[in-house]
Amino acid sequence: MIQQKHRCTWSESDPLYSAYHDAEWGVPLYDDRKLFEFLTLESAQAGLSWLTILKKRENYRKAFKQFDAVKVSRFTEKQVEVLLGNAGIIRNRAKIHSAINNAKQFLAIQKEFGSFAQYQWEFVGGKPKVNAWKSMSQIPAITPESTAFAKDLKKRGFKFLGPTTVYAHMQACGMVNDHTVDCFRYKELKNLSDLQK
Repeated sequence: MIQQKHRCTWSESDPLYSAYHDAEWGVPLYDDRKLFEFLTLESAQAGLSWLTILKKRENYRKAFKQFDAVKVSRFTEKQVEVLLGNAGIIRNRAKIHSAINNAKQFLAIQKEFGSFAQYQWEFVGGKPKVNAWKSMSQIPAITPESTAFAKDLKKRGFKFLGPTTVYAHMQACGMVNDHTVDCFRYKELKNLSDLQK
């Protein structure tokens, strides 16, 4: 008999959630294009469920040029109108404008730090912060690190990225390991973090 893998409870309500949880959530990420993708999707998610965004993710990849920050930063008002007619994404003018604005700020950070990853990982001292939560109810919505990160992003001109959204980004990109200790991914990612020390 095959033993059932125990996952974080939030990921069990939909197969799309489970696949995302098992393969991506919490894996340390250093690829700038992927980081820009997560930042854009996280900011689009504000006020919506992450599942809604995951369902639209492929459409976002097409609409936002595979999350090429240079291309997105050059979107014109005409392209914004086209995006507003695209039912495959969240058709919110402010969020679309913020994605274009954030692409410009993202490129400025790349220029200053060499990569966005270099900048982002400084907020956790360069390596994942490994937590040890026993239940989902213990996991915070914001932390001092996410508050500092969000504050700095705001100072640099980013939009739709407050401390809660930024903490979700940090969790997704593996800056923190917020899998509950009984989840099979917790140990796998903890071992990965130990190897990086």
